[in-house]
Amino acid sequence: MFILKRSVLIGLTVYALASGPVLAQTKWNLPSAYPATNFHTENLAQFAKEVEAGSGGKLTITLHPGATLFKAPEIKRAVQTGQAEAGEVLVSLLENEDPVFGLDVVPFLATSYNEARKLYNASKPAIEKKLASQGIVLLYAVPWPPQGIFAKKDINTVADLKGLKWRAYNAGTTRIAELAGAQAVTVQQAELAQALATGVVESFMTSGATGVDTKAWETMSHFYDTQAWIPKNIVMASKAALDKLDAPTREAVMKAAAAAEERGWKTSAEKTSGYLETMKTNKMKVLPPSAELKSGLAKIGETLTAEWTKRAGADGEAIIAAYKK
Repeated sequence: MFILKRSVLIGLTVYALASGPVLAQTKWNLPSAYPATNFHTENLAQFAKEVEAGSGGKLTITLHPGATLFKAPEIKRAVQTGQAEAGEVLVSLLENEDPVFGLDVVPFLATSYNEARKLYNASKPAIEKKLASQGIVLLYAVPWPPQGIFAKKDINTVADLKGLKWRAYNAGTTRIAELAGAQAVTVQQAELAQALATGVVESFMTSGATGVDTKAWETMSHFYDTQAWIPKNIVMASKAALDKLDAPTREAVMKAAAAAEERGWKTSAEKTSGYLETMKTNKMKVLPPSAELKSGLAKIGETLTAEWTKRAGADGEAIIAAYKK
């Protein structure tokens, strides 16, 4: 009896060892700073599903929305150090590391989706190169809707922003506050709703998507559709984590990423008008900027473009030249 049991045990062990690689499953964590209902997050969820299906279940990705795993400024570092295998971040949050990350928030440089795509294509090689030097692979990028100004009062000129508590979330929005004479208050998206409710923020520039996410109409009365810029989120992965996957699984990741990028750009454009209508339905005044406000913001844009080009040096000049070609 003992011999029989022992032989059965050996047989099961051999079977387990033989079948181990077939049954092996890799699990990734992917933190994001945005709510589960945001279109970026929904796109991420679809990306994760397609990776699992495309890999035959060999790779599963657990999505952590709403800054529940890491806050927005911590996500790239988490990927870089292996605390998370992948992550999503607003690329302009990284501008202090390298000017190339802040190009898409230079006001009035790219104000339409076609222009934003062209700017992305011009800057993508430099972004990929910088991330690669840090052990990170760019998977895909998706834009937010065009940026406008939320406020509690009429904003007819840049001077009307003077002294207001202005929400800043990156180097570009901080610099806009400085040039407009507003008071910059750093608030990331996950904390924005609370900051609005408590009066920490009196005005800010962001997309209609974030306005809807935070129910900005509960504290703000005006939205000026300035279409100042079209910022992007990037989804990245640790190169070390990617390298541990077999070739078919890596291919499944990259194929799903390409699909997510195309789907995300299309969805962003389609949803833009819907966000504005939602704000109107909730009694917010959605207005075009006055000629004076548009002119004043354009001057700020010219200043920021010149400052960005100076910081970025020859590489920056080459990107701008490729974009304007």
